[in-house]
Amino acid sequence: MLTTRRLPVGVQDFEDLRTTNYLYVDKTEYIYRLINRGKPYFLGRPRRFGKSLLLSTLKAYFLGKKELFEGLAIAEPEKDWIEYPVFHIDMNVGIITDDASLKGRLDVVLTDFENKWGRTVNNDDPATRFEKVIQQAYSQTGKKVVVLIDEYDKPLLNTMDDITINDKIRDSLNGFYGVLKSADASLRFVFLTGVTKFSKVSVFSDLNHLDDISMDERFAGICGISETELARYFEPELQALAEKRGITRDEAFAEMKKLYDGYHFAKECEDMYNPFSVLNTFAKRDFAYYWFQTGTPTFLIKMLKEGNVDITDLENNIYISAASITDYRTEWNNPVPVLYQSGYLTIKRYDSAFDEYVLGYPNEEVKYGFINELLPIYAPQWVNSQNFSASRFVKCLLKDDVEEFMTSIRAFFASIPYDLSDRTERYYQLVFYLIFTLMGQFIRTEVKGARGRADAVVETADTIYVFEFKMEENASAEKALEQIDNKGYLIPYTADGRKLVKVGAEFSAEERILSRWIVKS
Repeated sequence: MLTTRRLPVGVQDFEDLRTTNYLYVDKTEYIYRLINRGKPYFLGRPRRFGKSLLLSTLKAYFLGKKELFEGLAIAEPEKDWIEYPVFHIDMNVGIITDDASLKGRLDVVLTDFENKWGRTVNNDDPATRFEKVIQQAYSQTGKKVVVLIDEYDKPLLNTMDDITINDKIRDSLNGFYGVLKSADASLRFVFLTGVTKFSKVSVFSDLNHLDDISMDERFAGICGISETELARYFEPELQALAEKRGITRDEAFAEMKKLYDGYHFAKECEDMYNPFSVLNTFAKRDFAYYWFQTGTPTFLIKMLKEGNVDITDLENNIYISAASITDYRTEWNNPVPVLYQSGYLTIKRYDSAFDEYVLGYPNEEVKYGFINELLPIYAPQWVNSQNFSASRFVKCLLKDDVEEFMTSIRAFFASIPYDLSDRTERYYQLVFYLIFTLMGQFIRTEVKGARGRADAVVETADTIYVFEFKMEENASAEKALEQIDNKGYLIPYTADGRKLVKVGAEFSAEERILSRWIVKS
């Protein structure tokens, strides 16, 4: 069965979507609740999560375009459909890398507004012009102004690696966004979206009544696709995907869940799928890391490497207080809140006794995509020169060639420049973790995550491999094998029926290479 329905891949304009017959996941019930309970809002969500389409939908509503909402949840309860002056500002347009380019972007935006409503000041200050044009629109129409700002923080995120430029941009934005407080009497509705809620930007420090709905359970599903919505809106696409991949509908659904589900934006809420990856998967009828193909901010990788974060803890073991996760301070020594806000970590559970969250990867796309980004940072020379893929290691074990596998591992470590300042025991343990975790894309692997387990367990159709690496001084492959036996690492697998293989390896502390290993069946 094939489906020819139009999927809105990359479509961010609500009017275009509704007038050209694209499939729309109805979010207007959330919009109706928003417009009837308050005025100034902020919503933080990861990139490519539907924030722009949400603002475009709000714009169409406040322009009174009733015809676009026929058949949607908002159509019946809404009676007025009043047209307001709408100021829609998209900070994601153009490349803003310094204060000059920021002011250039603001000049373009404000000139557009002034061409419509008139310019009453000769001052070139963006904040002054913004406040005056709002007053002009209000005065001419008798209706208060709606301000919608998309990706308000993009100029700050673009310059995170340059503190001097970042501070200048923050100062400029402080004045511009501060207008949302001074012009409050002229405003009907204000909605800002972004990734990160910068605590030192005036809109958050001064506009105290701004309602942050980023972690509000009532609005957890306002962006993204819930599991309920996936089943309700995309059944034909699920069937077509299954047919194209030669699997059942339920198998296709399970693969979607494994790859793209798992986001939680509140203490208790339904799982949310990444909409960008879902739509691309259905459009192309193939599974891939679509969200990661759009790029990973380099400042995040830098923050993670320089911050005090154990990479091996990112799979459901990062604890953060409720105060910290909502504090939104992008300090270089604490990248965890930014990793959560950016979508690389999500809420796994909430502990009310201690008022803290446990964070981890939301799904396999994020887990493997992120680790693929990290490995070149820790082993750049080998990865770049050898066109690295974890599949090269996996293929050795699939043909039961442990010697080739271990030789490849040794070659990998031998290629790492000897003069790296962070070549510590912990560094090599981390690289082991990254390699074995990436192998999990192709076969079942378990990397040591708790006391009393082998360093790594790899399962193929016929064999279970248990690895133990000894890296401390006077380490030996024999001691590694003894530990596998003495700690009972094989016991959980003895009834499995597959062949069991023990691999004990020693890492030379002096030479910093994988020097010996012993394989026993």
